[in-house]
Amino acid sequence: MPGENLTRDEARERAELLEVRSYDVVLDLTTSPETFRSTTTVRFSAREGASTFIDAITRAVHGVTLNGRSLDPAVVADGVRIQLDGLAADNELVVDADMIYTNTGEGLHRFVDPVDDEVYLYSQFEVPDSRRMFAVFEQPDLKAEFTFTVTAPDYWEVVSNSPTPEPVPGPDSTATWTFEPTPRISSYITALVAGPYIVERSELTSADGRTIPLGVFSRASLAQYMDADYIFEKTREGFAFYEEQYDFPYPFAKYDQLFVPEFNAGAMENAGAVTFTETYVFRSKVTDAVRERRVVTILHELAHMWFGDLVTMRWWNDLWLNESFAEYMSTLATAEATEWKEAWTTFAAMEKSWAYRQDQLPSTHPIVATINDLEDVQVNFDGITYAKGASVLKQLVAWVGQKEFMAGVAAYVNKHQFSNTVLNDLLVELEATSGRDLASWSKLWLETAGVNTLRPEFSVDTDQRFTSFAVLQEAPADYPTIRPHRLAIGFYSLQDGTLVRTHREELDVDGERTEVPQFVGMERPDLVLLNDDDLAYAKIRLDEASLDVAIEHLASIEDPLARSLVWGSVWDSTRDAETRGRDFVRLVLGNIATETESTTIRTVLGQLVLTATQYVAPEVRDETVAMAATSLWKLALAAESGSDAQFQFVKVFAALAGTEEQLENVSHLLDGTVELDGLDIDTDLRWELLIALVAGGKAGADEIQATLDADNTASGQQSAAHARAAIPTVTAKEAAFASLVDVDTAPNAIVRATGLGYQRAADPSVLEPLVAPYFEALQRIWETRSYAIAASVINGLYPAPLANTALRDATLAWLDKNPEPPALRRILIENLAGVERALAAQARDAR
Repeated sequence: MPGENLTRDEARERAELLEVRSYDVVLDLTTSPETFRSTTTVRFSAREGASTFIDAITRAVHGVTLNGRSLDPAVVADGVRIQLDGLAADNELVVDADMIYTNTGEGLHRFVDPVDDEVYLYSQFEVPDSRRMFAVFEQPDLKAEFTFTVTAPDYWEVVSNSPTPEPVPGPDSTATWTFEPTPRISSYITALVAGPYIVERSELTSADGRTIPLGVFSRASLAQYMDADYIFEKTREGFAFYEEQYDFPYPFAKYDQLFVPEFNAGAMENAGAVTFTETYVFRSKVTDAVRERRVVTILHELAHMWFGDLVTMRWWNDLWLNESFAEYMSTLATAEATEWKEAWTTFAAMEKSWAYRQDQLPSTHPIVATINDLEDVQVNFDGITYAKGASVLKQLVAWVGQKEFMAGVAAYVNKHQFSNTVLNDLLVELEATSGRDLASWSKLWLETAGVNTLRPEFSVDTDQRFTSFAVLQEAPADYPTIRPHRLAIGFYSLQDGTLVRTHREELDVDGERTEVPQFVGMERPDLVLLNDDDLAYAKIRLDEASLDVAIEHLASIEDPLARSLVWGSVWDSTRDAETRGRDFVRLVLGNIATETESTTIRTVLGQLVLTATQYVAPEVRDETVAMAATSLWKLALAAESGSDAQFQFVKVFAALAGTEEQLENVSHLLDGTVELDGLDIDTDLRWELLIALVAGGKAGADEIQATLDADNTASGQQSAAHARAAIPTVTAKEAAFASLVDVDTAPNAIVRATGLGYQRAADPSVLEPLVAPYFEALQRIWETRSYAIAASVINGLYPAPLANTALRDATLAWLDKNPEPPALRRILIENLAGVERALAAQARDAR
């Protein structure tokens, strides 16, 4: 990583010097399995006599020609940048180089399918990785037209931002595709996807009458599982919704969606050629939560075609605006344009819990973050940038009005099409349509960090009627901003065994204490719920009586969003060591059976696992885990046949199973001795059950290999890596550690899977011998790996299951001795925060 950074000052200086017109990129993908030939011709204007550089991460540079003048590659190129001196007013630069295929999910990723040995390529350029495929002025505000010419095997599909042309046959079963120039776009949203992908095609009619070709692509070995018709349906719904909301027709010539292997993220908004993780091709049963998440992701990337691709941030400090807006819009579109009508409940359960967690880390930052260089950007793809920003936008919409908000967004898109903007450009349009002054709102919400906590405070008379009611607001000491909130307060009362909302009041809360006089004289309900309907971004607390009611009756709340808010409130209180971990476990096991929202079940069960394994007092940990697993098995047996809840209960039961009886039940499920009506032990569930047996010491290398022999696919290889790393011995953990630290060849997906297995430790003490080697290896890992791999290895091998003072102290010692680099320190600081929070929760549970 060192040497590959780009600072904001360098980018600003280069943008002042240059205006880039076009790139002609010629790629030969037939040269070798390690490298490909890349010849780039860049045409740009500059301040005469100036000097600058172009970015190009290369294996070898064969030639550099500037305005007909040959430059010595040995002098001007260092493998990362090419120095350009003596620029003319108009310039033509030609760079001829060998570029390197990656297996890290960055640049041009090369994957060989173990099923048929076919090669699949795809690009991933955000943040700074188009320079791994061609020479480029790598920053978002130097937009240009891009023309790609690609030579590849003649039976491949070759896809880029422009429609795929007819190939011209070449020698030795090759062909060449010459694409039409793109509109003016940023380099990070250019794309190349190539290989023997299977494609299904359709089309739609845009708002301006154009026919927009559609494509859905997947690997040949996964094509049988690709439900393209459903994806086309969601795409059409999204197109109609967005074209109306933006008041601007789709800005590109076609729309392809490509599901690619070993992808680092959920998806990427390449203009007209969106790439998705292959985990969204469902070869086995998945939860409804995952199915809904795929729809949200499809609509998230489609939202970017306007907000992000058509109009693009000037620099990465406004990355949040791209991502937060797409998060907000995709949830809105999912709720209003698809069958997933409870998308805002999903948002509350997943996105907001992510945001609150991230905003309480020592590394929290304002939504508009300070981005000094590319390393700052990499670590800011986080819950602030995505989820908090989207939550704050939701609150802004509640304040200014939905119609006024979208009118401002439409004006912004139309005004700044194919250009770059800063935050104020959007605020100007929103102020014009809403009549609101957004300067103070922006300062309080976008330029400060931290999350506020809201609590009800009230008194009642002998008839249980309120004599006073106020909302108290507090802020963490490190981020003491008190903010205005638009929110609702709901009253819920038990009626025939159901908690029903009997009153709702919407109001503005500001300051440390907001009186609510309209409640005086009203009868106190069984449960008081601040932030009902989830308008505000704030942690909420239940009063003691409401918490008791929630623990006993949460399942009886009719509204799924209200249930999600109560779940979230008690979880926040548990994480903050205000509520005992065992009380949260009791809340979950007593109320999860009838929860209807899949994402809420998924989120809450994940919180249950963390609480049982790290947040309860160490002396009752094994007992709590065993009790939770036994309860989940009973819930699975009682669940509706074939239901999503049954499926999730079985999966989490297997994740916690540790006693002889529990592991025997897992084994019987796996071998078919025990069958649950409606539950199919398909390929992926089979792996999960095997991993549970491996982690419990009831299966090992032979069973893993036999299962891999039956499923020798990319997914199977990842599951096998997960399983091997889950073997509960020091020797196995050392082998997993060495496979990532001592060897630098594992692809990104195997790195992630190995990390998951490594952290699976029913007895965390097996990780203790690796604490010292972990800290000794950190700087070497950071210096020798790409960002994606380094971050994945460092997070995956952090021995978080130990959750003890020794791990805390070792982390603090490393931080004391290593003041640099900031991005690496941030990863360690965030992991340390998890340990410190677990220790506080353990202490609370013990009281």
